Amino acid sequence: MKLVIQIPCYNEADTLPETIAALPKEIPGIDVIETLVIDDGSTDDTVRVAREVGVTHVIRHTRNRGLAAAFTTGLDACLARGADIIVNTDADNQYCADDIPALVAPILEDRADLVVGDRGVATVESFSPLKRQLQRFGSWLVGRAANLHTPDATSGFRALSREAALRTLVISHYSYTLETLIQAGANRLAVVYVPVRTNHPTRPSRLMKSIPHYLMNIIPTLMRSYTLYRSLRIFTAISVVMIAAGTFLGLRFLYYYLTDLGQGHVQSLILAAILLIVGFQVFTVGLVADLVSANRKILEETRYRLRKIEYDQKSRGESPDEGKRFENPRVFAETQGKP
Repeated sequence: MKLVIQIPCYNEADTLPETIAALPKEIPGIDVIETLVIDDGSTDDTVRVAREVGVTHVIRHTRNRGLAAAFTTGLDACLARGADIIVNTDADNQYCADDIPALVAPILEDRADLVVGDRGVATVESFSPLKRQLQRFGSWLVGRAANLHTPDATSGFRALSREAALRTLVISHYSYTLETLIQAGANRLAVVYVPVRTNHPTRPSRLMKSIPHYLMNIIPTLMRSYTLYRSLRIFTAISVVMIAAGTFLGLRFLYYYLTDLGQGHVQSLILAAILLIVGFQVFTVGLVADLVSANRKILEETRYRLRKIEYDQKSRGESPDEGKRFENPRVFAETQGKP
């Protein structure tokens, strides 16, 4: 069983040595532990420091592409290197590395595909009261979208099985935490939360520069992810409200018309017609969006199968051509000099 601990980095030369030194060297049930640093276009000595402190693999973006891109690059690299379990942690040593065994335990026990570290956001002392409430509300909202219990949706301290990593697709350029949870819920992956500890902050958060900045980036991500997997539910709810309002106004006009009080209520009839027409149009859009969503699921399944074949071959040290040759008995026989 191979574990790869991936660490997305951006100008983390000062904090990286402490983070690497704290990582566990042995974990029960794990045969091999490797580390992988994804340098997201750092302008300091992050790459040099990573190599000096003994990081197993170092991958570098030529320019800063954001946390979500670094996370995705890390998953691809871990899969190509044959990882059975992938742990993602921060380079600023925010998370207590001693909790990594607890993080991977549910996967080793076949109880989970994705394990997320629960920091207890309602009680984290380094968070302001407003930030705590926003974290709790955001976690509840993500839980509703993903149909999961998500006490800490924004935690980046998580472990993924090989299966979960193969199925993960991040579209957002800002963060991966919320989108991957909603995706895991849509794919019906087993998601488990385990309590984890946090260390004293070594620097201010770069992802959450301010609450307005965070909300401006995270709300579109939530809306996109939710409509991507729950499109029919959203558009149906909107259309039902509009059709109900239009029906009420239409019945109101009909009442006044039958009681000879119809004069002066023509505006209600016009508004009722508009609401009913738009309501049915919104429902139709919802049906089309649901068909698009169904097509996306087919594409995701195709992508998953292709990635599985590709990374399984890479982890065995085969080239794609070799894999194809072995899959075809006739070609394999010809390469062996047999008729």
